[in-house]
Amino acid sequence: MLLELNIRDFAIIDRLHLRFGPGFNALTGETGAGKSIIIDALGAVLGERTGAEFVRAGAPSARVEGVFDLDGRDTTPLRALLAEFGLLDDESDGGAVADEPLILAREISAAGRSTARVNGRTVTAAMLARIGERLVDIHGQSEHLSLLRPANHVDLLDRYTGILPEREALAAIVAELREVRDRLAALDRDERELARRVDLLRFQAEEIAAAKLRPEEEDDLDAERRILSSAERLTELAAVAYRRLNGNADEEFSGGKPVRGALDLLRQVTVALGELARLDPALDETRAQVEEQVYLLEDAAATLRDYRERVEADPARLAEIEDRLTLFKDLKRKYGATLAEVIAFGAQAEAELAQIERGEERAEELRAREDELLADIGARAARLTAARRAAGERLAAAVEAAIAELNMGRARFAVRIAHADDPAGAPVRGEDGAERRLAFDARGVDRVEFLLAANVGEALKPLARVASGGETARLMLALKSILSRVDTTPTLVFDEVDVGVGGRSGQVVGEKLWGLTAGAAGHQVLCISHLPQIAAFADAHFRIAKRQVGDRTLSSVEPIADEARIDELAAMLDGVPVTPASRANAREMLERVATWKAARADGAPAPPPAAAPRPRAKAAARA
Repeated sequence: MLLELNIRDFAIIDRLHLRFGPGFNALTGETGAGKSIIIDALGAVLGERTGAEFVRAGAPSARVEGVFDLDGRDTTPLRALLAEFGLLDDESDGGAVADEPLILAREISAAGRSTARVNGRTVTAAMLARIGERLVDIHGQSEHLSLLRPANHVDLLDRYTGILPEREALAAIVAELREVRDRLAALDRDERELARRVDLLRFQAEEIAAAKLRPEEEDDLDAERRILSSAERLTELAAVAYRRLNGNADEEFSGGKPVRGALDLLRQVTVALGELARLDPALDETRAQVEEQVYLLEDAAATLRDYRERVEADPARLAEIEDRLTLFKDLKRKYGATLAEVIAFGAQAEAELAQIERGEERAEELRAREDELLADIGARAARLTAARRAAGERLAAAVEAAIAELNMGRARFAVRIAHADDPAGAPVRGEDGAERRLAFDARGVDRVEFLLAANVGEALKPLARVASGGETARLMLALKSILSRVDTTPTLVFDEVDVGVGGRSGQVVGEKLWGLTAGAAGHQVLCISHLPQIAAFADAHFRIAKRQVGDRTLSSVEPIADEARIDELAAMLDGVPVTPASRANAREMLERVATWKAARADGAPAPPPAAAPRPRAKAAARA
């Protein structure tokens, strides 16, 4: 439930700290005192869209903070959401903990930017809204208008029926069907466009396949090209190195004299070292080291001789390599930055070509899957329809009883479930055994609409055509009182639910609001009201007033009890100045409500609705 609401520089509110209690909390005050501003501030901290217009004039920013107690309710869905956002941690990390309050904050700058936080951690407004809707349900006058929109009726009925999990399962299947139908549409594209695509894919695949590419081939050819393009220089360098090592005694030459290489000199060194080692064994290791180097250099000389003889200029091979590398460059320009990417592109083109060429086979598979999904949707939708019909009758009876209590006379209420035929719809077998193809969406095949006959003898008609503003408000309250049994939101806020409701119905409205807090429902209720008959049922009463300080208008809120509360109810009953008669009426009203609550708490039958306040003269005489 909402423990505290702290507001700073929001609209005409300078500083405000409110501590709400469990049960029914009423907020009253003159029109324009700032009652709805408090609801706007609460909406802001719950993630509703807000802007710079809510920042108090002259202030750099506005801030709203709500403190919520999670104890004593099933917080599993909320905790799952906090975990999804990474906000559910242990105490050492500052996250939300089950036995600690949850703090939501929203700051709006004068420039219009806003910052949202949960337990000090920054979150997006969308995340704040998803968390907020698990904590508070605000019903303003716009909510009454939503009751007039038939598109919302199926959601209200399904909450009452308790079939939201089944509806979510159906929605997942409908989503899969849409994906299957999208794939079928892709396969059924214009034949000329498909033919052009096939020609392009075939050309690309054949061009890449004809090149017979290997991912490492380009590097290999680059290395070979470097050798062939420098063959003459490589031969010359190899010959020089060989002669320096081995001399030219084994080469044919004319003119000049033989040249001795490094190996001849080293062999002479090994001979001398051999003689030294025989005379002084201490030099044997040195001799062995030199001999080892001679053997290594002989191997190197042989390698250089072979290399010199093997390297030769091959212009034809060099031209072949250049052509091959030019082909690689052309393919990479069209299909990828590397040969590996070109090969992958070709494989992808072949795969798409194969898919298109077997498109009819794939289409048959998709059509078969479409039929399976349609049959599943039809079966699930039929079960939802049956559940809705049964629940619709129970809901209609409960609403009729509730609106009778709300002084709407013998008004009749009904839930109409209709269907629309669609050749591409889901197959549903009716009660007569005949199968129909019905239009469907993620909620099923039913088109739900609430109907009302406000007066005896009138036909049932859609709410928007027959319900007045007051009747709509009372209908919303009746529905909320019935749906509260399945509503997991801990705090319910009603902004001027008494719009269009007279004093005679106010008593029953108060009973309904207090009933939302009692028993298994156990909601915390916050209600802004102009009717004393409603405010008298509150467990905690707050008075909102507007005052002028200098050249500024400020709004303030204070909890009231005892005589201050009697004065407030008396002013609501009979205006100001408060008279002894109006105070007597207010005191009597509170006593009657207290007796009624005590009877409900003890489980005894509640006394009949209290009579309206007595005229001032009689009340004054009794006083």
